[in-house]
Amino acid sequence: MEADKITIEVGGRQLTLETGEIGRQANGSVLVTDGETVVYTTACCSSEATGDGWFMPLQVQYSERFSAAGKTSSGWLKRDGRPKDAETLTSRLVDRPLRPMFAPGWSNDTQVLIWVLSYDGEHTPEPLAITAAGAALALSDIPLQKAVAGVRMGLLDGQFVVNPTAAQMADSRLDLVMAGTADAVLMIEGYCNFLSEEEMLEAVRAGSAAVAVQCRAIDAWAARAGAQKRAVAATGPTAPAGLQERIASMATGEIEHAYCTITGKHARAASVIALQQRLKEQLGVSAVGAGRAAAPGSGPGPSGAAARAAPAAAQPNPPASEFEAQRAARGDTPVADDSGGEEDDAAPAGANPVRPSPYPGAADGAQAVDTVMFSKAFKRVEAGVMRQLVLRKGLRADGRGVGDVRPIAARAGLLPRTHGSALFTRGETQALAVTTLGSSRAAQRSEDMASEAEESRKFYLQYFFPPCSVGEVGRMGAPGRREIGHGALAERALAPIIPDEIDFPYTIRVESTITESNGSSSMATVCGACLAMQDAGVPVKRPVAGVAMGLMLEPGGGFAVLTDILGSEDALGDMDFKVAGDAEHITAFQMDIKVEGITLEVLAAALAQAGTARRHILAQMARCAPPPRNALAAGAPRIVRFAIDPTRIGAMIGAGGKNVRAVTATTGVESIMVLEQETGLIEVVGAESAGVEQARLLIQRLLEDAEEGNIYRDAKVMQVEKFGLIVEFLPGKEGLVHVSELDVSRTADPAKWAVGDSIDVMLTEKSDNGKFRLSRKAVLLLDSGVQVPQPGDVVRGAKVKEVLDMGVVIDLAPGVESFVHVSELEDRFVADTRELFSPGDAMDVLVLRPNDRGSPRCSRKAMLMRDARDKAPAAAPAPPPPPPPLPPIRERPRPKVGKM
Repeated sequence: MEADKITIEVGGRQLTLETGEIGRQANGSVLVTDGETVVYTTACCSSEATGDGWFMPLQVQYSERFSAAGKTSSGWLKRDGRPKDAETLTSRLVDRPLRPMFAPGWSNDTQVLIWVLSYDGEHTPEPLAITAAGAALALSDIPLQKAVAGVRMGLLDGQFVVNPTAAQMADSRLDLVMAGTADAVLMIEGYCNFLSEEEMLEAVRAGSAAVAVQCRAIDAWAARAGAQKRAVAATGPTAPAGLQERIASMATGEIEHAYCTITGKHARAASVIALQQRLKEQLGVSAVGAGRAAAPGSGPGPSGAAARAAPAAAQPNPPASEFEAQRAARGDTPVADDSGGEEDDAAPAGANPVRPSPYPGAADGAQAVDTVMFSKAFKRVEAGVMRQLVLRKGLRADGRGVGDVRPIAARAGLLPRTHGSALFTRGETQALAVTTLGSSRAAQRSEDMASEAEESRKFYLQYFFPPCSVGEVGRMGAPGRREIGHGALAERALAPIIPDEIDFPYTIRVESTITESNGSSSMATVCGACLAMQDAGVPVKRPVAGVAMGLMLEPGGGFAVLTDILGSEDALGDMDFKVAGDAEHITAFQMDIKVEGITLEVLAAALAQAGTARRHILAQMARCAPPPRNALAAGAPRIVRFAIDPTRIGAMIGAGGKNVRAVTATTGVESIMVLEQETGLIEVVGAESAGVEQARLLIQRLLEDAEEGNIYRDAKVMQVEKFGLIVEFLPGKEGLVHVSELDVSRTADPAKWAVGDSIDVMLTEKSDNGKFRLSRKAVLLLDSGVQVPQPGDVVRGAKVKEVLDMGVVIDLAPGVESFVHVSELEDRFVADTRELFSPGDAMDVLVLRPNDRGSPRCSRKAMLMRDARDKAPAAAPAPPPPPPPLPPIRERPRPKVGKM
């Protein structure tokens, strides 16, 4: 069968979409090609509704095949299996813009599956996945109201680039993925290196134009080749007419009172739950829906602090918990690893149905009301009251104005054994952040389709959201999609402030445990993690903070932007917009829009208000008490990195790692690793700075070439002989310290030293046959400040210390003796040295090279000859050569003068 294809120009490249050849049994299937990157997507749904319309049962699964890049996993299992974090994050990118675009009430199980079948290493698949999913749903009979498409935006040399290549992204200051329809933006998620608010708005404007082009083309394609959309069937009994109005007339005043006077989350929830229970009794609401039986313990109910705060009579069968409502509104896919305790309304087999009765005051023959009907109607009334309080009076549930930030408290260093810790509290949202420093071995390693080899990240953040943070009981175990997504958002927000590896060679791991939650725990994580890193001594480039913004839209176009939203404002509002950065610039942003109609004007207002909030939060973080330590903790590892000659790496390691083991055993360091073979980068990790520094010096000495004049400290005595000491001054290099070079006096006894002792020596001579002569005396003199004359130096007025038959002993310098051989005393034969010199006489000498024993030698004869040459009168200059002879003078004949 021939495929039906369309081509769309996006970012100056041709994007090809085709259907009809592959995956024909799915409700919709699309193959998208960009360059040589190919993404295959299917959309399927169940034949009947499986829910009650309260929550959209959507699953999105994105998978990257290693075979797409011509690779096979390096792990033991070669089959692609458990989703990697990057795949989960992309699944969320696809899920979030699709979810609000399904027809209201659609509750059939819907599944979108995406595979990357071919990857060319240049054209990134994430924006293609969004477009492919939107196109597959648009072509299917699944009731998606409008086509959805996505793009990635980059910023290169001040110019915005649509769907940049992987090479371009490596140099881009911006990584923005956005999705929407032909008319509106639905989702934005981006990370940048301190971008201004104006630059971000321009990126969104450019991206929305590219999205609109794709959506119009897909809508036209669907009109020509798509299937007829299904009608949304009613799920379960329909609420009787007038139920919502009846509840509004009975409850509006009390809901307003609770929202205006009760600032605490659980106390307010308890008051609303009590009101619900009274209304249920007055309206005769049944415990379960018509045709369904109540299983023991079934039905949503309050838990934790809300249950403890509610009256006993108010607890049976209240509406769904706030935590579940927020999860549904946020758009998380209810899959097995991220269900969050989704309700199962199906009745057990064999259960007897319970028939509810109409509410009091209903017309004759009116339909009965069950819990689901009541909960939906009451939730709409409650949302309407909250929205009107914000839009009309500027009042919020906790008493704040629309631009106010909740009270903030922060303290650092609360966990004594961690490397760094901080507790950040904003209202009823609290994050406990812990920073752990480690070596390169602690880096997060991962392998994916796009990487050439296993990648390692030196900074990563892990986010934990236990059910107790909202006072509930829930599943514990592997992280769900929400935890992975929130952690990635906070990590990318903090990444631009992480110091360069050259300046701070540590791997940085941050854990954020949410201990309380009532709105924007991911942004509390950004604030707490920044403080915890400062407490661990990480030299962050600048502090950053995060805040979540909300939105309430009016039908006429009016709106109110809310700062630092609560959980209920997130669940019942129209937008969740998280922004992180410093006082003036942005590092991360994420926006989910639940309705169409968000304009750039609204986005600009939200960004400006978020900037004001960030500046306030940063000022509060600066008042952290106690403040961050800003220094390494006592228990933190000490790390030093340095480079050696790459050709000497083998010599450093030694046979079978002999040298590394010896250095490790000597210094007590934890590890010595070669990080880069090409550059010879070495990493030494230890518990104490002294041990790490000692290991570095030992490694450098191990590879050092012996040079004359170098001093070697703590050389080890290997042998003790009558004529001196055999000393190992470099690993594997030994030399002789002659008895005459052991001390400034000539009476030093080698027996004073034992094998294993340490002495400081200077290399005075290196022979061609590999033998070394060392001097302890030279080091003693140098340390005492005495300048030791070197070969070629002239010493005037050297004192004669002793006259011997073979020559004269003189003092070259304080504590430095030398010998002038009899043959070097005069430029003639000397029969008796004592006839020429006596102790105390002075002479001028020229310092010669040391003798075979390393002792300095001098020559008076050489000085006499030099002085005689210098004093000899200069030879008279040669007379100038005579001038050349002059040419002979010729007389010219005189002219004859005739007589007149």
